[in-house]
Amino acid sequence: QVQLVESGGGLVQAGGSLRLSCAASGRTFSGYRMGWFRQAPGKEREFVAHISRSGGSTYYADSVKGRFTISRDNAKNTVHLQMNNLKPEDTAVYYCAAGVTSYWSSSKDDYNYWGQGTQVTVSS
Repeated sequence: QVQLVESGGGLVQAGGSLRLSCAASGRTFSGYRMGWFRQAPGKEREFVAHISRSGGSTYYADSVKGRFTISRDNAKNTVHLQMNNLKPEDTAVYYCAAGVTSYWSSSKDDYNYWGQGTQVTVSS
């Protein structure tokens, strides 16, 4: 079991940057794959980024590749999402998620635990 809490969302202008954080509880944090998802009003929750248990492998949605960076610090039980060159289309509630499968996945069905979300709004 793991509990996740996101923070760092806010309002920024297009081209700006934000850094999201996810704090995890428990002593088994390093045993979980971690991912970031986002959900805009009226749309399905979609994959943004994934990082392996050791932090050695990362994967990104095409829409954010080159602009977003996911990282983790297992000693501090935290995951981060650095978002640069933000666009209005990035506006959404961003969720931190943890999965127990041995393979990476962009499907929300392969993640077992979720945070409450943090709002990111990008103005044009």
